[in-house]
Amino acid sequence: MTSSPSTSPVAELIRARHTTASRADGHRLVLVIEGGGSRGVYSGGMVAALEELGLTSVFDAVYGTSAGAINGAWLLSGRAILGMRPWTDSAIMRRAIDPARFLRGRPPFDLRYLVHEVYDGVEPMDFDAILAGSTTFHPIATDIRTGLAVDLHPRITDKRTLMRALRASAGLPLLAGPPVTLGDSAYFDGGLAETVPIRTAFRASATHALVLRTRRADERRPPASLLHQIVGGGYLRTVAPGAYRAWRERPGQQDIEDTALAELGESVLQIHPPLGSPDIDSSSRDTELLATALRIGHHAVVSALSTTVTPTA
Repeated sequence: MTSSPSTSPVAELIRARHTTASRADGHRLVLVIEGGGSRGVYSGGMVAALEELGLTSVFDAVYGTSAGAINGAWLLSGRAILGMRPWTDSAIMRRAIDPARFLRGRPPFDLRYLVHEVYDGVEPMDFDAILAGSTTFHPIATDIRTGLAVDLHPRITDKRTLMRALRASAGLPLLAGPPVTLGDSAYFDGGLAETVPIRTAFRASATHALVLRTRRADERRPPASLLHQIVGGGYLRTVAPGAYRAWRERPGQQDIEDTALAELGESVLQIHPPLGSPDIDSSSRDTELLATALRIGHHAVVSALSTTVTPTA
């Protein structure tokens, strides 16, 4: 059973580290952030709340998939609150997600625009702070040859490779263009193999995890449309056979990850959007809805951790 914030050993560890400003306790506390395209707006509000509460430095590492990786990067850059503004900017969202481009043979998701223009100009992310920080950053992507989830941290050496890692982790097959090459491998969206990268984090010696979810506890992943199965499946079989195997196994992925989380018991504290929160389509660009979800995600973390720490702001 998932712990409540008031009784969770994870909350106790967060409280102790926040109070002492030290991580020298023999534990490895990680932040794990679920992916989900535009549904990542929920975890965007959540990381903004963590920044507001002064909790960024309590984590030894941040693991994120797709939009979760991007939100984790904003947190580690020290600009999570400001970095959430593009979600509610209609001009940015229309440029970043444009379904009409698909009809013209172009990817509807423009990650190059987001990462290289918005995050490096319009609303700048502090890439140097991420690279130099004591909390390590672990974006997750799917290797197109093996179909396995890969932690890209060892492949990040400078700003250029960090930006490519963000694009690789969020690079939806077909919808965001070809796979992204980093080092000697190429990658698609990490969500093909591990939407909630909890197994990767604990294989790397995590002892405790705060997990930010982008689905409600009662929310199930909808089945892929027939068009998605035919077009997407055919594309992956040709371009990335390993990723195609991961794509075929996605219907059971949520159960696998939920089981892994449950088996970790008291070492995990999950924060979901509350019951009744609106569904967010992975390609939504409805800025009014996204603004509502940002507020809900922010409130979810504040409500869960308000008795654990006192805001620093």
